[in-house]
Amino acid sequence: MDAPTAAPVSLTAYLTDSTAVLARTRDAGLDAAMDQAVDRIVTALADGRPVLVCGNGGSMADALHIAGELTARFLLERRGLPVIALGANPSTLTAWSNDVGYAGHLAREVEAYGQAGGVLLAISTSGSSANVVAAAARARALGLSVIGLTGEQGGALAPLCDVLLAAPSGFTPLIQQAHQALYHYLCLRVEAALT
Repeated sequence: MDAPTAAPVSLTAYLTDSTAVLARTRDAGLDAAMDQAVDRIVTALADGRPVLVCGNGGSMADALHIAGELTARFLLERRGLPVIALGANPSTLTAWSNDVGYAGHLAREVEAYGQAGGVLLAISTSGSSANVVAAAARARALGLSVIGLTGEQGGALAPLCDVLLAAPSGFTPLIQQAHQALYHYLCLRVEAALT
């Protein structure tokens, strides 16, 4: 489904499109990429290095969701894991955005919290969010692995990623639904490996 150009479709049609995107995600051959993403995150966390997660808007909500699942718990009782949603501190966000510029605020937090051998999980449905792309570039420069969650094209983020999990859609709401399925599975695997 592409972005609607007319009145909203019926619920049945929307759910049919949603199911189709999940089926295309299932069939997109992401198993090896997911295994790599899990391995990089588990290795970083096992070595005591934080995992940083970032996005804008709904993808920021997803970053907070992921950090919550892994810092608190997903399904299993275990120790808390150092997973940080970047941009979650309004004082840091507004100070940097006001004094320097919005496009660099996530990169600045990567500098503050990132460690070589750690991981940045960068979420952008378009793959072209300037602040997420800048964070990925900074993470690579500092020796972090970059895992991208994007839409079908990957955008400017794709070449900066060590691992790319691209949902096969160009429609933001359906990309986000596929992302939720992907990161819930990621949390399931990471938690099982570290319990």
